[in-house]
Amino acid sequence: MALLDTWTSGSHTHGGTSHPTYRKGTGPGVVVIHEIPGPTPSVIGFGEELVEAGYTVVMPHLFGRAEAPMSAGAVARSMRQVCVSAEFTKLATGVTTPIAGWLRSLARDLHAELGGPGVGALGMCFTGGFALAMMVDDAVAAPVLCQPSVPFAVGRRRAADLNLSPDDLAAVKQRAAGGCAVLGIQYASDPMTGSRFDTLDRELGEAFLRVDLPGKGHSVVTEQRSQVAVDRVLDFFGERLR
Repeated sequence: MALLDTWTSGSHTHGGTSHPTYRKGTGPGVVVIHEIPGPTPSVIGFGEELVEAGYTVVMPHLFGRAEAPMSAGAVARSMRQVCVSAEFTKLATGVTTPIAGWLRSLARDLHAELGGPGVGALGMCFTGGFALAMMVDDAVAAPVLCQPSVPFAVGRRRAADLNLSPDDLAAVKQRAAGGCAVLGIQYASDPMTGSRFDTLDRELGEAFLRVDLPGKGHSVVTEQRSQVAVDRVLDFFGERLR
């Protein structure tokens, strides 16, 4: 049986752009945005953990091949795909990734259907900061940033950048001041996340719930899965979405 056979496939369209989606579970909604190279077995496995914990999980498929395992070849193919796509920023600073509009629309539809205080949004690695961009919309009540790595940490300016426009950063700060906390998790020694957690500390203050994991690793809930990270995510969603 393929890993996604028990998930319901669908699609979401916004602004003339469509992407496939996979959905499973019942309960409050959570949008899980996969990392490079795509919806790998470990990403799907994390989604299953959320389903078992009592959430309706929607996983958009933005790039890569679904169910393909993590490998150097798969990463290279996905990198070629995202680098030529206008939907994603890679090196630009002070801008919001264009795919954020599509993701906000997905979250709004899920919230409208399920109700409650809002939905959770979790991004990882290349998509780690996308959950922060989604927080601009009131539909997102629990944003989680797992090892956010864009813009690529080449130089101090990019390493500190949040992948947000000034207007979106202002909206994020306003929501944070109003009680919408942001959970961020990284391995403390991970060079790919740069210094953007320091930026979040400065910009959001106590509303930024920072978790620096010990040891070496990158993908905190998938390839180098930390039970501490998974437990913090589950606790955060439980506090904010129920």
